[in-house]
Amino acid sequence: QVQLVESGGGLVQAGGSLRLNCTNSGRTFSTCGMGWFRQAPGKEREFVAAMRWRDERTYYTDSAKGRFTIFRDGAKNTVYLRINGLKPEDTAVYYCAAKEEFFCRATMPTTREGYDFWGQGTQVTVSS
Repeated sequence: QVQLVESGGGLVQAGGSLRLNCTNSGRTFSTCGMGWFRQAPGKEREFVAAMRWRDERTYYTDSAKGRFTIFRDGAKNTVYLRINGLKPEDTAVYYCAAKEEFFCRATMPTTREGYDFWGQGTQVTVSS
């Protein structure tokens, strides 16, 4: 089965940076693209960024533009999320998600329902 594993989270001071990693350590599949979501305590899981594999087109929520960068290493089947200038409001569990090629559309989805596989999440805590 597909097994997405996130890493790279942790406790960081405001203004710092982190790189989150997500690797599929299970069954390989034809990938349309992958995305990152986050869920803060007491809030809904929200879209952060996504990348479509075939052209590496990227998508960001408005609040992520400028500080968040999604990129990948195809050889390692890994997608990354670089976060600069961390703020306390970035504190959340960050999840990566993948969408199968069979269900690929013109754009990458920005809702949870648009993805087929999910990781368990990695905690990011930003202290002020």
